[in-house]
Amino acid sequence: MSHFIQLHLLTSYPPSNLNRDDLGRPKTAFMGGARRLRVSSQSLKRNWRTSELFESAVDGHKGTRTKRLGGEVFKRMKAAGANDKVAGNSAEKIAGVFGKLRKVDKGEKHEYEIEQLVHVGPEELTALDALADTLAAENREPTDDELKGLLARRPTAVDVALFGRMLAAAPSYNVEAACQVAHAITVHAAEVEDDYFTAVDDLNTGDEDRGAAHIGEAGFAAGLFYLYICIDRDLLVENLQGKADLADRAIAALVESAVKISPKGKQNSFGSRAQASYVLAEKGDQQPRSLSASFLQPVNSDEQGVAAIRKLETQAQAFDDAYGAGADRRFILSAVPEYEQRALKGDVQQGNLEQLLTFLKGDD
Repeated sequence: MSHFIQLHLLTSYPPSNLNRDDLGRPKTAFMGGARRLRVSSQSLKRNWRTSELFESAVDGHKGTRTKRLGGEVFKRMKAAGANDKVAGNSAEKIAGVFGKLRKVDKGEKHEYEIEQLVHVGPEELTALDALADTLAAENREPTDDELKGLLARRPTAVDVALFGRMLAAAPSYNVEAACQVAHAITVHAAEVEDDYFTAVDDLNTGDEDRGAAHIGEAGFAAGLFYLYICIDRDLLVENLQGKADLADRAIAALVESAVKISPKGKQNSFGSRAQASYVLAEKGDQQPRSLSASFLQPVNSDEQGVAAIRKLETQAQAFDDAYGAGADRRFILSAVPEYEQRALKGDVQQGNLEQLLTFLKGDD
């Protein structure tokens, strides 16, 4: 059974603003002597794990990232009849299990909020709700033993297992991420442009004022992005308490989301939804490596998609020739009509998404 799964995706986006910087413009990175567009891994993972596709695929095995556990406990206990003092003290103690409470004034909106986002599994939320109900019914605060029972060392939330979590207040309950996601970058040089736009007032007949009701600018750019994902399947199974079938479902949900789900940034303004044009999947026990070196020299071609694929596959084979096979088996999904695989040697299959997901299952 293969230890590592590596995915190399090429996805083309039309004019868009997928992931904004602090000035509201598309994020960029400088690589290979050229400015590239960039989409952060944080943005990608957030959009994947919160998508309907991912949630339905994992069927309840999804975590929740929040600072507001304490506030939810307080509201739940108050609704069940607990008095303010008991509900407040209980909320503080329960929230303190997951992290240090943020210093706020009494009565502030997020009074029981912890300082950092915490990623909790569904069984942890269930335990938290059950404890809050018990405390409210008995109108009392939690005991130390009850608080200790809230955390699960290995919650069965696939997004926690994939992307990990860090609990500063309880480091023994940290989960090491089984999946690494690179920042997506364009395979070519790219420039951010400015869209000058106006908005017209529908009730302005133009008899007295022909000016616009609003004038603004928005940055945008278009590009073909390379994305690298690496999954440590052994660690993923360990994180999911040895449940190999759930690990396979997690991998399938992640991969289908990665090839189909676009970042949400400015989608209403640009309608830039896209699916991956090309996927190279690799399985094996070999040390993982990105193929971003394929694009140190920016791709400049009228057939940009095909040229990018050829550079990617040529680089993969060059690594194989230099260091030995980088994978035991490979699978290619291509939605580029002109594509023809020439560079890669060895066990290379080709097919559609359903066949790719079957290829990625643990039973080699």
